[in-house]
Amino acid sequence: MHWIRACSVDELDDGDALQLSTVPPVAVFKVDGEYYALDDTCTHGQSSLADGYVDGDQVECAWHFAKFDIKSGAVLTPPASIPLCTHKVRIDGEDVMVAIRDRAQSAGGAT
Repeated sequence: MHWIRACSVDELDDGDALQLSTVPPVAVFKVDGEYYALDDTCTHGQSSLADGYVDGDQVECAWHFAKFDIKSGAVLTPPASIPLCTHKVRIDGEDVMVAIRDRAQSAGGAT
């Protein structure tokens, strides 16, 4: 696992998201002043969740409307049935840092 800078703390407003160009892509969300990171690709339709619709602590895929819990990665509504992997987030000074798993770890599953 290694840490990368996602953005500065003032770059995202509540309800905003951004996509990190990692492998796999990671989406960073700001919800109620807290930052969360999930694998960015919907587990049903291969769509970017950073481009989805954020409502509170939920994100809805723009393609087939599957919903996920931003805080846990849990599936909230079909057609998705596989939860998203979550990534640790920390604040380092003014930077939002996200833990990215190495490829061998990514193949192993969630969290």
